[in-house]
Amino acid sequence: MSELRVAVIGVGKMGAFHVDSLSKRVRGARVTVVSDADADRGAEVAAGVGARVEPDPIAAIGASDVDAVVVASPGFAHEKQVLACLEAGKPVLCEKPLTMDEPSALAVVQAEAALGRRLIQVGFMRRFDHEYARLRALVESGELGNPLLLHCVHRNPAVPEHFTSVFAMADSVVHEVDSTRFLLGEEIVAVTALKPGATSSSPAGNADPMLVLFETESGRLVDVESFVRTGVAYEVRTELVAECGMATIGLDQGLVLRRDGRCGGELSPDFVVRFGQAYDTQMQAFVDAAAQGTVTGPGAWDGYAAVAVCAAGVEAVTSGKRVEVRLGEKP
Repeated sequence: MSELRVAVIGVGKMGAFHVDSLSKRVRGARVTVVSDADADRGAEVAAGVGARVEPDPIAAIGASDVDAVVVASPGFAHEKQVLACLEAGKPVLCEKPLTMDEPSALAVVQAEAALGRRLIQVGFMRRFDHEYARLRALVESGELGNPLLLHCVHRNPAVPEHFTSVFAMADSVVHEVDSTRFLLGEEIVAVTALKPGATSSSPAGNADPMLVLFETESGRLVDVESFVRTGVAYEVRTELVAECGMATIGLDQGLVLRRDGRCGGELSPDFVVRFGQAYDTQMQAFVDAAAQGTVTGPGAWDGYAAVAVCAAGVEAVTSGKRVEVRLGEKP
């Protein structure tokens, strides 16, 4: 196959970024079909890359001028669209969440397993970030000895009113879920959520910031500070504490300027700027694998595990109790 023909389903901020990536920065692919619930937005994005518009996402997935699919639609639509990709036998890169609940996510895992080959890649782009990849390699090398703790920070400058603590668990902390599983190589078995005093910009009754504690199957602990209304910048940091040393990523230490009695650099304004390289590297890996009829990177089980852990996290936030994660049997 000389050039992979890709349909992008959903062209909001994330989907439009993927279209741009496929058209300008990724080799071996082109966007042939765009589908979006907003007809005007879909037409605008499609016109910019010479693609055609298909209002029906299922029709777009099954189209003869489509070899692979990127699903960036709202989460509630993912289950049906991913299953359509499986039915069509086409590789799919699905943005998180894989689906909206545990039973449907597990059903997708089982549907793919029944095909006997991998077709689903879930968009946990941090695995393709150079710093996360280097930290994972450091863990695997054993250079620092046994990993003991992870300290994580996930901050946003501002979010919409609907971005409650429950929403933050499923939309922000979910990345720490996958990062934990990626870096430590094991499942999360329990979640606890603590609610310190809320920032004055947080809606009444909402927990922002909050502290989330993961327990892994070997007994390691991971703490996550989720603070989505800092008013400062987009900041994601991870510190690994091990027997023979510590390692930290996400310090944003690019250019450090000293001038006018001040010293400092610039912080990322949003997630696309911070993880732009990771998104492009992820897409290139998807295109390269899809050209061979398969996928690479985080798969359906990773998407399901994230849904299951976040479900426990939501229960932990609302109940104030430690909640165990209930994982089904892996095919």
